[in-house]
Amino acid sequence: MATASNRTGVHSFEDFCWIVEDGQKADLIDGTIYMASPDSTDADELFGWLRSLLLLYVNQMKLGRVFGSRVAFRLDELNGPEPDIAFLRNGRKSQIQRGFVLGPPDLAIEIVSPDSIERDYERKRIQYEAAGVRECWIIDDFEQKVTVLRLDGKGKYRDIRPRKGRFHSLVISGFWLDASWLWQRPLPDLLEVLRLIRGPA
Repeated sequence: MATASNRTGVHSFEDFCWIVEDGQKADLIDGTIYMASPDSTDADELFGWLRSLLLLYVNQMKLGRVFGSRVAFRLDELNGPEPDIAFLRNGRKSQIQRGFVLGPPDLAIEIVSPDSIERDYERKRIQYEAAGVRECWIIDDFEQKVTVLRLDGKGKYRDIRPRKGRFHSLVISGFWLDASWLWQRPLPDLLEVLRLIRGPA
């Protein structure tokens, strides 16, 4: 159900870019603009930690680009999600335009907030699957649960189970995440975690 801050009706991607103010996170899904509520302090801390970890890993391994929550990915005229965190592999940098990315990310991460539960688990899952986003990770701090979805050979998402508590990405080569790290307070030291992921030099 749309809230008062959402823009119902049919909006184009160009409308979306014009209507949404700088600094306001939002998603364009099937022509409707969904405005995000302000983050909780815990969600903001988790977002910063996870984005920093991915930035460090991806930059060290020279795999591509990591984007934060205010970058839209133009999927088509009526769809332009802004994943909380997104990865775009090398070889697709020509799709980075001024103010948005043309096409889907290779991996999208959504951090669930109270107003985004249905959007993250249902609407954006359908949107990402249809657009061919190869992996979608849903981080649910309230349920302390990680859902990893990966496209199969038929272009449909299937749930990926952890191996010994670790979720492994096939999109970000060599990257894995122990879900228990996400629920620790304070969050683990980034450099220690990075060394664990990369393994012995």
